Amino acid sequence: MRKQFIALLAFAAVAGSAACSGGAAGIGAEDLKGQTVEIVGPWTGDEQKNFEKVLAAFTSKTGAEVKYTPAGDELPTVLQTRISGGTPPGVALIAQPGLVAQFARANALKPVNADVEKAVTKHNAAVWKQLGSVDGKLYGFTFKTANKSAFWYSEKAFKQVGATPPATWDDLIKTSKAIAETGLAAVSVGGADGWTLTDWFENVYLRTAGPENYDKLAKHEIPWTDPSVRKALEELAKLWGDPTLVGGGALQTEFPKSVINVFGDPSTAAMVFEADFVASVITTNTKAKVGQDAKFFPFPSVAGSKEAVVAGGDMAVQFKDDKATTELMKFLASPESGEIWAGLGGFLSPNKDIKESAYPDDVTQDLAKRIVDAGDNVRFDMSDLAPAAFGGTKGAGEWKDLQDFLADPKNVDGIMQRLEANAAKAYGK
Repeated sequence: MRKQFIALLAFAAVAGSAACSGGAAGIGAEDLKGQTVEIVGPWTGDEQKNFEKVLAAFTSKTGAEVKYTPAGDELPTVLQTRISGGTPPGVALIAQPGLVAQFARANALKPVNADVEKAVTKHNAAVWKQLGSVDGKLYGFTFKTANKSAFWYSEKAFKQVGATPPATWDDLIKTSKAIAETGLAAVSVGGADGWTLTDWFENVYLRTAGPENYDKLAKHEIPWTDPSVRKALEELAKLWGDPTLVGGGALQTEFPKSVINVFGDPSTAAMVFEADFVASVITTNTKAKVGQDAKFFPFPSVAGSKEAVVAGGDMAVQFKDDKATTELMKFLASPESGEIWAGLGGFLSPNKDIKESAYPDDVTQDLAKRIVDAGDNVRFDMSDLAPAAFGGTKGAGEWKDLQDFLADPKNVDGIMQRLEANAAKAYGK
């Protein structure tokens, strides 16, 4: 959800033993009183309060103080400024793997030590370790993640037509048409925010092209004019190209409104696609109850594809390698730290050894389980992996191209050409 500030990456680009029973190795045995670690992260408000409870547990175990500095949407700029000024924090939580790679190659980051690497290997699918690695060295791990492969639906709207959660893309289209016959739009799309459209594309592409091609397209090793891109766009057009299925004014609808359209009163649509953070929008802005009035189903299979998940997340990395900082990294890599926040709500983790019961409700447990169960079929948000000029700039690049495609889903050839032209410029090839 933090794509709104990925454009700030452009600034950064220019400027230069494992936990066997839940706790991190060494924690509790070391006396770190008098030492302080600063950690910079994106979280404010309730998220900050919850994360500070995680950090308080670390202090209780070790005696080390942790100072949390919330940077919000300005995190990339804050970090670049701190690094340039010679005052980096000990640890940072970064949502963009591309920025992590930039810092690593500029020698601003410290590779994690052997104990942290063992914990990451033990508690996560291999794909997550690959995500945190740069040029063969592990620099970080995803502490908090988002499941971006969820369709949220109105139980009332589905009951009205006797629908059940569709398992396939074709079933989704059929269900959408049945709902549209009642006078309700099938799907509310937050097209005013281009990042939502990239999430749509990524989910369809992962299922039609497979994980290997997903990786290649993310690196621009295959062009956006590749037949695999055409296939994904044509599948999207089956839904986006039917004005009876997509709620009116999609290009003027911002993400929060797209959720309210489904779960507000009165509602104008039956479904909305987006990540687990839809639940907080429902709870904050409507009277609907998550798990009762508002439910979710995983993004449907396309052409027999396997279970797959597109994920976002915040990666813990360290700029210093003193004892207290390293111990904090060990703690954050452990199931113990994740279980603290999981119990407070608003948190998912790729850490497979966090107990399912640690999550506070059935919906969150299901969302977290699907990330873990997808294993190496998880792929990180492709637009977060791309250069900001292509994957993270409002009114430009992929965001704008997909908005234009939403406006004219018949123009597959034209959009492919524009995507490739913009990608080639941003990637420099």
